[in-house]
Amino acid sequence: MSLSEERPEVRPLGVPALAARDIVKRFDGVHALERAQFSVLPGEIHALLGENGAGKSTLIKVLTGVYTPDGGTIYREGQKVEFANVRVANAAGVVALYQELSIIPTISVAENILLGEQTPSRGGIVQWGQMRKRAKSQLESINQRKIPLNALAGDLSPVQQTMVAFARALATDAKVLILDEPTASLTDTEIVELFAVLRALRDRGVAIVYVSHRLEEVFQLCDRLTIMRNGTHIVTKDVADSHIDEVISLMVGRNASELFPERGTATDEVALTVTGLNGRRVKNVSLVARKGEVLGIGGLAGSGRSELLRILAGAQKHVDGEVVVGKVALPHSPGVGRALAEGIALVPEERRSQGVILGASIQDNIAAANLPTVSSAGVVSGAKISTITKRGIADLKIKTRGPRQYVGELSGGNQQKVVLAKMLARKPKVLLMDEPTRGIDVGTKAEIYRLIRQLAAEGTAIIAISSELPELIGMSDRIIIMHEGEISGEVAADKADEELLLSYCYGKTEK
Repeated sequence: MSLSEERPEVRPLGVPALAARDIVKRFDGVHALERAQFSVLPGEIHALLGENGAGKSTLIKVLTGVYTPDGGTIYREGQKVEFANVRVANAAGVVALYQELSIIPTISVAENILLGEQTPSRGGIVQWGQMRKRAKSQLESINQRKIPLNALAGDLSPVQQTMVAFARALATDAKVLILDEPTASLTDTEIVELFAVLRALRDRGVAIVYVSHRLEEVFQLCDRLTIMRNGTHIVTKDVADSHIDEVISLMVGRNASELFPERGTATDEVALTVTGLNGRRVKNVSLVARKGEVLGIGGLAGSGRSELLRILAGAQKHVDGEVVVGKVALPHSPGVGRALAEGIALVPEERRSQGVILGASIQDNIAAANLPTVSSAGVVSGAKISTITKRGIADLKIKTRGPRQYVGELSGGNQQKVVLAKMLARKPKVLLMDEPTRGIDVGTKAEIYRLIRQLAAEGTAIIAISSELPELIGMSDRIIIMHEGEISGEVAADKADEELLLSYCYGKTEK
């Protein structure tokens, strides 16, 4: 008996706004979906969860007409439907909003909201007054009166762009909204604002499918959850009857306690010493990181965590203070090149914009970051590039068709692995990691944790930022918390708990 048979779908009353039954989808003879099941009710927020490769994206594309299923049935409000393409799905009220929003940055907010068939016109002439009136009405319906109608969409904040995308979907009379990682680029404050809008839409009867790797969001926001694994349905249940550890276990097929490797790699040998460091936001920060140690850094958004790592990596100037790698004191504001030469490497938070070149291959991304290694006297060695690329793919278990596949075609987790492969090929003494698992599924997170601990065991000092307190505790040997640019607390990870760390985050200092 399967888990889906053991755990029947909860809250069966009412006709689903959208349902999929026994969906099959194959690519090159390989099953991406095997008798997949899913349904979302009107007026609920339903989380769709699973690791990368679990089948979530494929199922969403089947539900929105991007892919034609090889088997199974889709129902819209109880009626069998076939979505030949995205336009047909949209006409039926089913709209997907992806992490990379399809906002056109060079046209106005009003034009974005009423694109295409929604544009009011007469005799082929756009009725601008009517357009602004209708666009204003759509924004007001989601309590977004402050977004300027005439502003270019590209000038808006990430959360405002997301709201414009919502308004556009609702302008098409969307009854089912499918959201793919909608908070990936938002601050904590913006997430609160987004959640308020989503709850308002739910209360209006809109069915919302919420795809996210951030489980804490699921438990804050969603009514039900569905877990997929290996292209099939595992379980659907009420969020109120679930627990994060249970969800993780069902997603990855093992206990949550097994995600983090054992500690014990830290030595007494100092790899990095920071004394009295001051920057735009960083204030008088002093710390040491030891070989084999994973030093975790926590704090609220704006606490100075990321600025600290950028200063250490030479990417941002500092006012005063000293940075010493081993016994080598770096010059004031050394620049990225000098920091790299001395063995400090940074894996940035924004991997898509700062960590990789999406339009280049895996091989080219790794080679570009390691020119001194793969060239001699100005001549680049193809053999050396091939060697370090193949090693990086193998060591980090990057799922790819080959070294020449474009990085933009990879999953978020595999893009992060490419960033790591670039930096690890340089054999850094100190590896700085800013939110190394953000936007990555639970299974890939476990691989990243394993890799971090493996690098530490080889003698690398690792300094890693995380906004997730359980992650901070699980992956670290020692934890530093920052508040308003200063270190407010320090604790051994095995002695830490979330309450203590959170108190430091809000400014309580050690006595």
